[in-house]
Amino acid sequence: MGKRMTKNLSLVPELSKNALRLLEKRYLARDADGCPLEGPREMLRRVARNIASVETVFHPGADVEFWERKFYRIMSNLEFLPNSPTLMNAGRELQQLAACFVLPVEDSIDSIFEAVKNTAKIHQSGGGTGFSLSELRPEGDIVGTTRGIASGPVSFMRIFDLSTEVIRQGGMRRGANMGVLNVTHPDIVRFITAKKEKGAFHNFNLSVGVTDEFIEKVKKRLGYKLINPRDGKVAIEVNAGEIFDLIVNTAWETGDPGLLFIDRLNETNPTPQLGRVEATNPCGEAVLLPFESCNLGSINLVKMLRYKGDDIFKIHWDKIAATVRVAVRFLDNVIEANRYPLPEIERATRATRKIGLGVMGFADMLIRLGVAYDSQEGIRIAEELMSYINKVALDASVGLAKERGPFPSYKGSTFEANGSSIPRNATRTTIAPTGSLSIIADCSSGIEPLFALSYIRNILEKEALRETNAYFQEVAKKEGFYSSELDIQLSKGKHLREIPGIPERIKCLFVTAHDISPEWHVRMQASFQKYTDNAVSKTVNLPHYASPSDVAKVFLLAYQLGCKGITVYRNLTRNGQPLAIACGNGAKSCPYE
Repeated sequence: MGKRMTKNLSLVPELSKNALRLLEKRYLARDADGCPLEGPREMLRRVARNIASVETVFHPGADVEFWERKFYRIMSNLEFLPNSPTLMNAGRELQQLAACFVLPVEDSIDSIFEAVKNTAKIHQSGGGTGFSLSELRPEGDIVGTTRGIASGPVSFMRIFDLSTEVIRQGGMRRGANMGVLNVTHPDIVRFITAKKEKGAFHNFNLSVGVTDEFIEKVKKRLGYKLINPRDGKVAIEVNAGEIFDLIVNTAWETGDPGLLFIDRLNETNPTPQLGRVEATNPCGEAVLLPFESCNLGSINLVKMLRYKGDDIFKIHWDKIAATVRVAVRFLDNVIEANRYPLPEIERATRATRKIGLGVMGFADMLIRLGVAYDSQEGIRIAEELMSYINKVALDASVGLAKERGPFPSYKGSTFEANGSSIPRNATRTTIAPTGSLSIIADCSSGIEPLFALSYIRNILEKEALRETNAYFQEVAKKEGFYSSELDIQLSKGKHLREIPGIPERIKCLFVTAHDISPEWHVRMQASFQKYTDNAVSKTVNLPHYASPSDVAKVFLLAYQLGCKGITVYRNLTRNGQPLAIACGNGAKSCPYE
């Protein structure tokens, strides 16, 4: 390794205490006794070297060290991070680098249990899985081969749930699933209410696939038909408004199900010649065909600011463009470097070469810009920012296509039909939740507002991590209203707006998830969705006192504004929620106690 190489790869990322703890528990390579074999610097070197090494696949004489330095620099500066499986597995024996998968589940015992087996393989390698269960015949239907009675999709979903419970992802984290059922399925009521049973489907997110026709009939409280997928015959007619009310009330009570706007997903499907989209990954942002996978990465927007002095920050557009171009190349390389769990997944993934570049730290960026999250200026910045990132990502992918060739399923795609650009990747942008990545990068998650100024993350088993907003403390000290009593009040769940002596502009700037009205949550999601190829993962966080009518308004507004899906979560409706003011998840130690 040359002198310049050693110097560039000696940068040590500035990591928080929580980031170091998370890396130690989940990401760093270990020996047989469980002791770390590497530190954060060595982990990033391992990843950069592995992903850069595939440059020679396309150009035998490629300067691999040049790209290794590029990749290492954007990761070590915490400007960009790839999804967790890439950080965990790149350059190691497993070498499974994708986070998102969708598996087909057809109406046969063989297909169902093949999908269970494949799910276990994917979870063991660090990925999450989504399924459409809409092809399975309903409960009580006749099974032709045995003349028995079918148990229905919800019963089979229990098998997937149990399998997930006993398989730990790569020995580091528990798996996650997305179960989707079309709103026209005869078992839709049972599916909607599946998580009302205490402890049921703990490893599943649930979404109802709703059509444009269904939403229109909801508005008019009209009937619609439930169709048996086995023979296409009408099973019964029900009132769309009543089914919608059931979805709303159950989501209010349990946090599930969310909605997927299926027609909209297919309107933006870049490869309709390969089939219809019916499912997503567990958090809803990766819209995939059966057997497709997608690897994700996120740009840390806090690092995309230029300090102008006197506490004034500006968006560094040139730095964003440069980071996007390197990140797109990195993610395309991941497709080549990946060792796929199944040959069908490798074929489907290489056919479309979907990648998902997104962002994190958006709320932190707005705060430094002096802009409130729930404001028209916040919405304007979101649209300008994502429009630019999407444009540069497409341009970078087109450049890669000229160098390496377009994605193999380009013929018959919407790109060919429109006579538009010829990209390397069928999709380029996705907004992921970045739960763990944002801890490593020490920034706000995805495009979410701040959850709170002081709170608990219940993401490690038997250990809770306290998060305190350091920038707020810095501002409070500079403005002269900081005190230890203020810290204590915030840590006990008091909202900033309830505390006297805080300037009003500070209260508006450091607004948190439960201070923001549901409408602004949805408007922000829709603003990013307008310029995102795939979908946007965002939770509309509702205070505990929110009503079912609030949920209904959120669902209908999300449809109206062009979102591809929507999820709500009313605070304290589940035990052990990932973000909370108090500790949970059976934590043995709590930083508040």
